[in-house]
Amino acid sequence: MKIPKRKLFLLIIFAYVAFSLYAAYNVFFSNKVISRVHRVVVKKDSIAPAGGVRDGGAPFVANEWNPWEDEEVEYNSALNKKRQAFKQYMGRIDRNKPKSYKIQIWGKAAIGLYLWEHILEGPLNPTDKVAQWREGELQLGKVDFSFYTGPAVVQGHVPLEMNSLVLVLNGREQQKVSYSMRWLEHVQALVQSNTVSHVAVVLLGNEQCNNDWIAPHLKRNGGFVDLLFLVYDSPWVNDKDVFQWPLGVATYREFPMIRANAQLITSNRPYLCNFLGTVYKNSSREVLMNVLKQSGLDKECLTAAREKWLPQETADSLRRYQTALAQSELTLSPVGINTECYRIYEACSYGSVPVVEDVLTPGNCAAGSGSPLRLLKAAGAPFIFISDWRELPAILERERGMSHEQRVDRRRRLLDWYSGFRQQMKERFTEIIEENFFKTV
Repeated sequence: MKIPKRKLFLLIIFAYVAFSLYAAYNVFFSNKVISRVHRVVVKKDSIAPAGGVRDGGAPFVANEWNPWEDEEVEYNSALNKKRQAFKQYMGRIDRNKPKSYKIQIWGKAAIGLYLWEHILEGPLNPTDKVAQWREGELQLGKVDFSFYTGPAVVQGHVPLEMNSLVLVLNGREQQKVSYSMRWLEHVQALVQSNTVSHVAVVLLGNEQCNNDWIAPHLKRNGGFVDLLFLVYDSPWVNDKDVFQWPLGVATYREFPMIRANAQLITSNRPYLCNFLGTVYKNSSREVLMNVLKQSGLDKECLTAAREKWLPQETADSLRRYQTALAQSELTLSPVGINTECYRIYEACSYGSVPVVEDVLTPGNCAAGSGSPLRLLKAAGAPFIFISDWRELPAILERERGMSHEQRVDRRRRLLDWYSGFRQQMKERFTEIIEENFFKTV
């Protein structure tokens, strides 16, 4: 049956209109429920402005569905907990880590080299002893030390990077005192400007213990010096703010640091004793030389007397002196201006037992129990102490009767004692500095 073209056209128009109405109805009037899979649930606390950033993530569009949101929240929470735990762990490490303190030492006297190289055993660069500027660094326990010495170390030109300072000075004679006073005035200015908070002084005192010039600078007298380490048996020593310090070897004459070795301990030494030094008129040193000569002991002891004290050694005289120490069983140490002298420590360096005249010299040094040489005696120094050089022949007679093994054992004990003494001084120095400079209230 053939459908007329007009009816076919009307039928198509009707179908188009019907489909259009159906589509419009579904768009504007249908109440169908959205599939559960496509529903978006938006939490109030996670809403951010369109194009914003949430939880440190990338920008997002509001109401955008994130199927992994719950997992991200849990992950971020766990990550934050780990971060907090790590911070707490590092905090405990920092609290338990030992504190480090920094101190500078300015060596403006030769005894500073004994403190740094022989007691603290610190390095020094350059090694050239005549260098204008020498420095070194050393860590001992909680303290980091920096040391500066040499003619080029002048006021205002030392790199001061810490507020604790040890100043090494010489007060042996008036010229040295005047020089030391200028350094004290410089340090006082640093204290007054709050650049330096703590000051200690290591002082080569006067041999008759006349050190009144430094008294006004001590903190107990209204000054700024917290601690004073003082050479010789001064009556000021109280082990509170004034401490006795050893004289040591003559570093100003370039006496070196001697390391003990088998040769030094076991060698056969051809001389019973030695004395190389200045013989003052009407002194016990004249008595000593007479005793040696009258008893014929000068043939068994190496002696070289001079009438005038010389402040400097030549390379040849230093070599002869060191040879005498290394080849003698005993080193005779008569008193000079003070009982304590460099010779005592230099003899110990070579394992040559000091024979010390145990007599207090004139002056203002302490005359109490243990003096003179109370610091060495308190440390148990294995010396031979005599009060009169007329006792020497009997001492040397006993020396002749000793076996080589006995002498070797005695040398070893002396060298061990001297090493232990220096270690004791090192520990004492650092402990006193720590307790007084860095104590917590």
